[in-house]
This record gives sequence, C-alpha cells and structure tokens, in this order.
Amino acid sequence: MIVAETQRLLISKFTLDDAQFFIELVNTPKFKKFIGDRKVQTIEQAQERIKNGHLKNYAQLGYGFYKLHLKAENNKLIGTNGLTKRATLELPDIGFAMLPEYEGKGYGLESSLAILDLAKNTFNLKKVGAITKPNNKASIKLIEKLGFSFTKKVKPFEDDSELMLFAKNL
Repeated sequence: MIVAETQRLLISKFTLDDAQFFIELVNTPKFKKFIGDRKVQTIEQAQERIKNGHLKNYAQLGYGFYKLHLKAENNKLIGTNGLTKRATLELPDIGFAMLPEYEGKGYGLESSLAILDLAKNTFNLKKVGAITKPNNKASIKLIEKLGFSFTKKVKPFEDDSELMLFAKNL
C-alpha cells in the first residue's frame, strides 16, 4: 500500500513478500556499521522481523518504516525510511537506509521530507527525534539539513553505545 509519493519515489508499506529485499538492505556494510547487525540471513528470519517490527508498528502506532521504490527504475526497491516509537526514547524517531548504489543521490532527503509531512499531517505528531552514531557523518548532515537540532547524547539500546539524539518540532 502506497503511503506517499515524491517526484522520484513511491513510499509504501512493507509486506512479508519483501523479505529478500530486507535481507539485502540490512546486510549492507553501512547498515551493519551504523545501524547494527540484525542477524537476518534467511527469508524466514526476514519475514519474522517484518512481522514483529514493521507490520506490528503499522497496526499499533499507525506508522512505521516504509520501503522506497525508484520510479525511474521500474519501481525498484532502493531503501527504507520511516518512523518508530522506541520504549527507551521519549519521541518517535525517523530513520533511513539506502542500498549502497543509491546513497548520496538525494533519496534520503526526498523521502525524509515526505515522512515528516506524514508525521505532521497524517499522524499528528508535534515533535520527532532522530538518533545516529557520532561517526555517521552522512546521517548527521541529512538530519541537520532536515532542520533537526542536536539535543543530547543517549544510550537507548542494550549494547550501551552512545548515540546522538536530535529533535525537530513539526
């Protein structure tokens, strides 16, 4: 189901049929380095993650992470962007990831603007956060370009790694 459209992208909900794409995306070197190793190698593991993450969030929160289709390439799946609400953070936060060959081409900005519009006008969120590792310069640059401001350092996950928390009023 398509939730938004931009000049170059269709943004739609994940389904269990997206397991192979999910495996490819979460096993890219930058995803593992900056977001973490999801330890997803099989279709069954990917479907489980989609079911217990994406589909559960759509049902419980009304939003979640979405897949990005590139119109110019026959709606090829190129990445993800969306929102989640983590129990360890006070704000819902935006997150994004692209397949390596689609990084640095403006798709993160384009899809993030659409997601922030949905956050404000469809999901009625007043404020959104963004978290990233301090060494993820590309994400920090995009987060700041989107108008987020650094608020503090946080340790929201069990691995105890320190992340930068940004926030933006919508």
